[in-house]
Amino acid sequence: MDVILLNKVENLGNLGDMVSVKPGYGRNFLIPSGKAVLATPENRKAFEERRAELEKAMAESLAKAEARRDALSELSVTITHKAGEEGKLFGSVGTAEIAAAVTAAGVEIQKQEVRLPAGAIRQVGEFDIELHLHPEVNVTIKLEVQPEE
Repeated sequence: MDVILLNKVENLGNLGDMVSVKPGYGRNFLIPSGKAVLATPENRKAFEERRAELEKAMAESLAKAEARRDALSELSVTITHKAGEEGKLFGSVGTAEIAAAVTAAGVEIQKQEVRLPAGAIRQVGEFDIELHLHPEVNVTIKLEVQPEE
């Protein structure tokens, strides 16, 4: 299935690239989320007419992400959670809790922007959390998980 990308998609291509993807990925993710359109002659023509508008919107989103990165670069967030005597949490701290804590600290982020490659945090301690704000913008913040008193 050939599609034209309307945004930069990580590990796939940039704005305006015509790429070949598996049908399920294109039909179930790229097209419904507005990141791509089918590569038909009509869509190619329509894309070329809208290219400047899309490039401007992409540049604005990159500028916003860089501004958010600057605001987040020195941020340190603390979350308290019930824990046992050995520092093991009852439950876990996931992306939603981290996003809520960062938003409460003053910079709005979505839970989809929080990257936890090792899974949810289940231990008390300090962690480096990566935030993926834009395909070209990542930032690392400090997260401290403390036991409740």
